[in-house]
Amino acid sequence: MSTEMNKETMTETEPDADSVRTAIVILNWNGRNYLERFLPALIHSVDLLNDSRSEDGSHDEIVIADNASTDGSLEMLKEKFPDIRRIVLDRNYGFTGGYNKALAQIHAQYYLLLNSDVEVTDGWLEPLEEWLDAHHLCGVCAPKLLSFNDREMFEYAGAAGGLIDRYGYPFCRGRVMGMTEKDYGQYDEPANVLWASGACMLVRSELFHRVGGFDERFFAHQEEIDLCWRIQMEGYFVTIIPESRVYHIGGGSLPNNSPWKLELNYRNNLLMLENNLAKTYALDYFNENYMESEGAQLEGDDSEEEIIARKAADYGKRKASRTIFMRKCLDGLSALAYLFSFKADKFKAVLKAHRSYRKLVRRPSEEDIANYLVEKGKISEVNGIFGKWIVRMALVHGERVFRRLRQENI
Repeated sequence: MSTEMNKETMTETEPDADSVRTAIVILNWNGRNYLERFLPALIHSVDLLNDSRSEDGSHDEIVIADNASTDGSLEMLKEKFPDIRRIVLDRNYGFTGGYNKALAQIHAQYYLLLNSDVEVTDGWLEPLEEWLDAHHLCGVCAPKLLSFNDREMFEYAGAAGGLIDRYGYPFCRGRVMGMTEKDYGQYDEPANVLWASGACMLVRSELFHRVGGFDERFFAHQEEIDLCWRIQMEGYFVTIIPESRVYHIGGGSLPNNSPWKLELNYRNNLLMLENNLAKTYALDYFNENYMESEGAQLEGDDSEEEIIARKAADYGKRKASRTIFMRKCLDGLSALAYLFSFKADKFKAVLKAHRSYRKLVRRPSEEDIANYLVEKGKISEVNGIFGKWIVRMALVHGERVFRRLRQENI
């Protein structure tokens, strides 16, 4: 059944009236071949799960949100999967805007964000749902992400959970720079990390909307790191559940050698740091100094708390500025490396990324940071920031870097 189309979206198939526990939402852009290939297994796994709990009145549903595909995706869905709910967007809003607009129309306890190029297996979803049910301070959880093409290897996009280094370079347990590790059970215990891959992540719906969803300035790439970071600063954890595993092809939207993809990664990394780093440094300072202060022992003594919060905000701003300046310098060195290796398109991509970042950046004020600390400081902490430079470690140690990181309890 169709509804009248508004300026941005149209819901082609309405959800059932019963309570939706998890909405599995695939944001599709010209992924017809992946949908035809992987939807049957997804539907089968969800049907099995729904059948197993038919008596409690809740169920999981699959939703395809289409970002104005031109490859016949919608026509194929109508023909081959007519019962799947569809949300049609009037243009390509990117990963960030597409999901924000789609999820605003979906009512469920949990959202499972899933790429169209992910293969699931029976029993993949239950461990994730059960973890959020049992751990109320976990805001996001995700499976191990393995390579579809080499099923014993971790997949680049998320592996066994994501972290960043001291300068904001993302890496994963099981993936560092271009290197991935074989999965032999070394990450088979649940672990708190900084971020989970947007290729497959389960998030509490209320929390997603509370933090404002994805930052739409990003369009695509690293938006899930920013989201997970903001969720941690609300007092929640991000956890990898290795009992669940899925297989990801990767590179379905933009190829790895795309200059635009490179531009998005450089730009969005800086935006992510500006969004979160000053607050995170301030949070560390606040918690350390507040607990040591006499004021921490006096309930209701707001003046001491506010003084420490202002000092922490100033400290966080100054330290973040130094770190981001250093990251910009490292970006400049990488741009020169592209230039000297005759990769002019990539050199230009880095320059364009920095120009775009300067236009889009919104730095938090000291007042905003101090107010955040008073409101959330005592209940929040950020996991998953590694105190060393991962690029140097990878260049020095090669594939031995994985063992080195495990020795550091990463």
